Amino acid sequence: MKEFLIAGNWKMYKTSAEAKAFAEELKAMNLPNADSMAVMAPFTQLETLVEAFKDTGIKVGAQNVHYEKEGAFTGEISVDMLKEIGVDYCVVGHSERRQYFGETDETVNKKLKALLAADITPILCVGETLKQREDGMPQIVIGAQLTSDLAGLSEEDVRKIVIAYEPIWAIGTGKTATPEQAEDMCGFIAGMIEGIYGEVCMDRMKVLYGGSMKPANAKDLLSQPSIKGGLIGGASLKPESFAEIAKAAYELSE
Repeated sequence: MKEFLIAGNWKMYKTSAEAKAFAEELKAMNLPNADSMAVMAPFTQLETLVEAFKDTGIKVGAQNVHYEKEGAFTGEISVDMLKEIGVDYCVVGHSERRQYFGETDETVNKKLKALLAADITPILCVGETLKQREDGMPQIVIGAQLTSDLAGLSEEDVRKIVIAYEPIWAIGTGKTATPEQAEDMCGFIAGMIEGIYGEVCMDRMKVLYGGSMKPANAKDLLSQPSIKGGLIGGASLKPESFAEIAKAAYELSE
């Protein structure tokens, strides 16, 4: 039986009032697997969501963090600030952070170490562009990302990390990897982790698929052997569609 993680990534959407309304609507659905769900929200909504989801099992996460404890880093948020709010997860290395804000494998590695030291679970994103896929390089690209991102981390550290495979060509485009393509890459990631850190490590961690997962394709994607959840973009912005994906995971876990 697989234990899934269904994580919504709201990106730069919703005000705090809208986040609270979303939370109240989602809670009213009384989902049987609420403890397998999480919402990654903008910084301004985190306290609202932590309070709204208290005692429901639904977790809350940030979308970014700085690796330094404090300092002259205008506009940034530290791990201690997130810890004080009470977040459970933090996304690291999302392709949009890499593309638009200069995130590198070096900074990803530093953020992973800072989050793990604070007992906040990182969701590490890796993925390839359309050109890299067409050139037959997805495994080379992702293998290099994982090697650099996880450098210096122990097996104990790595088993605490969630990895999200997000084909960049399928993010916000409406395109989705086929279940076979998603399984091929998630299976590659799982195999690489097992090869470096051991079978026990891989059994303890989750590999998610993150690329235009929605209610219509969730069951086909989640039923793949190596996929243990999803990092959901647009479909996580509406309680109904987010709940439908969670229900698909619940049916597969029974």
